[in-house]
Amino acid sequence: MRKIVIFASGSGSNAENIIKYFNINDEATVVGVFTNNPNAGVIERVKKYNIQVEVFSKSQLFESEFLQKIALLQPDLIVLAGFLLKFPENIIADYPNRVVNIHPALLPKYGGKGMYGMNVHRAVVENKEKESGITIHYVNENYDEGGVIFQKSFQVAGDDSAEDVATKIHELEFKYFPEVIAGLLELKTK
Repeated sequence: MRKIVIFASGSGSNAENIIKYFNINDEATVVGVFTNNPNAGVIERVKKYNIQVEVFSKSQLFESEFLQKIALLQPDLIVLAGFLLKFPENIIADYPNRVVNIHPALLPKYGGKGMYGMNVHRAVVENKEKESGITIHYVNENYDEGGVIFQKSFQVAGDDSAEDVATKIHELEFKYFPEVIAGLLELKTK
């Protein structure tokens, strides 16, 4: 069985969606969730799935002991689902082309440090973009600059608010992120 480890910093809606998707698939499972936020909603969300949750500090993320904690879980894929810290190069080096992230915009537009969540959606609306969407990409040493795996776009209506854009992004994330993960693990999709 393929093993997935998730990193999340916030509410955990994407993390839970991925867990649910693979709970009905006997070829892969989420074996651990890591968060840098002791108050993250993801902690409560994953309790009911009996999945190990590890809360860590920013400094711990860069220690060699942390890499060992990940190695013990033997992940085939590390998934960043709303994880806001820059990912350590030593972990990326140990898992080449096996660390992926989802971004709520069509990269390379609206990527980089500080460009997450509503910051992205407000920028899309303020700049009167005609389209937005999601980008699933490999993680490298720079924010949002890894190779693009998948993009899906939608038309931004002239009267769309940042909240409207966020809702449309969330729908795309829920539909496509688990499917792309399954594809990367070369699993049969539902």
